Amino acid sequence: MKEIYLESARRQFEYYRYLGEKTLQQVPRAQYFWSPDQESNSLAVLVRHLWGNMLSRWTDFLHSDGEKSWRDRDAEFEVNLDSPEEVVAKWKEGWDCVMQVMYELTPDDLERTVLIRNQEHSVVEAINRQMDHYAYHVGQMVYLGKMICGSNWTSLSIPKGGSKAFNEKKSSQGVHGGHFTEDIK
Repeated sequence: MKEIYLESARRQFEYYRYLGEKTLQQVPRAQYFWSPDQESNSLAVLVRHLWGNMLSRWTDFLHSDGEKSWRDRDAEFEVNLDSPEEVVAKWKEGWDCVMQVMYELTPDDLERTVLIRNQEHSVVEAINRQMDHYAYHVGQMVYLGKMICGSNWTSLSIPKGGSKAFNEKKSSQGVHGGHFTEDIK
């Protein structure tokens, strides 16, 4: 069961990474810094925040507190990336850090305890906490991408009005163990 959980968690993280990458690929790079108002975050700010969180939480994951002393969370919500290329680099660096740890974890590690802000979490709780956090912000990224691209947006899931055709296609393929991202690529 532990190995099944780890594989499932890895696939979910990969799915959120996929959604964010496909969003960044569709949005014109100059629009990475756009936000609908002063209280909202841009794609660049969301990526910077995710990057800071990912490096803090996953660096030395099993051995040190997930809130590192070098992290400046408040600064993550300021526009302080200089270029679209830096946005993409931060996205990649953060996710590479997450996935390296996720693929190094063993089923026995799931029984361990880690700290986040000096609070104990089982490794499973810590993974779930981060998965939920990333899903929340990636959802914001997708929504921003749809706002920016408008009618030029290509759906990252089943397009509006496409459920029947999608379900018919899936039914004609029979039962298989594929992952959702395989269906929409």
